Amino acid sequence: MSKKRHFQLILILGALTALGPFSIDMYLPGFEGIATDLNTTVAKVAMSLSSYFIGISFGQLLYGPLLDRFGRKKPLFWGLLVYILASLGCVYVTNIDYFIALRFIQAIGSCAATVASVAMVRDLFPVKEIPKVFSLLMLVVGLSPMLAPTIGGYVTADYGWHTVFIILMWMGIVILLASQLFLPVTSEGDPSVSLKPKPILNSFWTVLKEPQFHTYAFTGAIAFSGLFTYVAASPIVFMDIFKVGPKIYGWIFAFMSVSFIGASQLNSILLRRFTSEQLIFRALLCQVCISMLFLILALNQLLNLYSTVAMLFLFLGCLGITNPNTAGLTMAPFTKNTGIVSALMGAIQLGLGALASFFVGVFVHNSITPMVAIMVTSSVLAFIILNIGSRKLKQ
Repeated sequence: MSKKRHFQLILILGALTALGPFSIDMYLPGFEGIATDLNTTVAKVAMSLSSYFIGISFGQLLYGPLLDRFGRKKPLFWGLLVYILASLGCVYVTNIDYFIALRFIQAIGSCAATVASVAMVRDLFPVKEIPKVFSLLMLVVGLSPMLAPTIGGYVTADYGWHTVFIILMWMGIVILLASQLFLPVTSEGDPSVSLKPKPILNSFWTVLKEPQFHTYAFTGAIAFSGLFTYVAASPIVFMDIFKVGPKIYGWIFAFMSVSFIGASQLNSILLRRFTSEQLIFRALLCQVCISMLFLILALNQLLNLYSTVAMLFLFLGCLGITNPNTAGLTMAPFTKNTGIVSALMGAIQLGLGALASFFVGVFVHNSITPMVAIMVTSSVLAFIILNIGSRKLKQ
């Protein structure tokens, strides 16, 4: 594979992977405007974020068998079409309940891109290269939390939140055309893959029973729920508690993403000297220590805007190393039915992310402490699961 072709594949796969995060991050600065226009509260608008996470989690399980049965491109096409139409619907919505429902449908569409991109990585690249490829994808994906809230902040301030969804619709159209025209057919599909509920559930159970899968899928997903906690809580923390405007909020969010991107690229360098297993253990240990220090500061009311940003910056850096390595080790044992493997991994991650964002909507209102407490819980639990699972794998 030529370097030019390799770059093109990474760029398109990264765009597919970034569509979901972009759809999450870009409308965050508009929470107050949406609440005002739809006669509701910011906390109720935050439920549209939870519905999006639930939609992605459910949709992953839907697309996994479809990608294995019909190949990658057909389900990807129809999923992106659903995304485009739902984005258009969000432009004209006048009721918060309809808005929450449309965000769920938008997520169902976007997760076709997420599942297909991960499955194509497994199709196109050898096992040893997968963590490095995921790190490169993180670079492309990482641009979304840098660009999306910053663009969203300016667009919301100058043109209103409706324009954000017009932009997302056109992004969906461009990505649909690029994927259909420039991505290779990596799988023709397997007619023997059944779409009946019982065989599908059996396939998911077979994957879930694999020790390496459930060890690293759950470790990665629970650790990564700290990111979803931050994303869901950040409009409340920065705009409600610290009283920053939409534009400043966008810049803060962009700055925070530098940590995640930088760490994911550092991971590619560290993989030359350390194994993925070693990096996951050390990054998670750091994450536990940082989150506990964060909680102590929050409980003693020692946090201001700048120290909060600093602690979150360190926390997200740990995730930038953990995530590509857990993803690579989760996918590594499988050569067949990689659509189902990708779907199940994504569903676990996003399902737990939806749960974390739901807790944010319930508990995070006038204090930063509940957000940090959720982060500590997820970090410690992930570290425990990693250690228990690692011992079983060694045995």
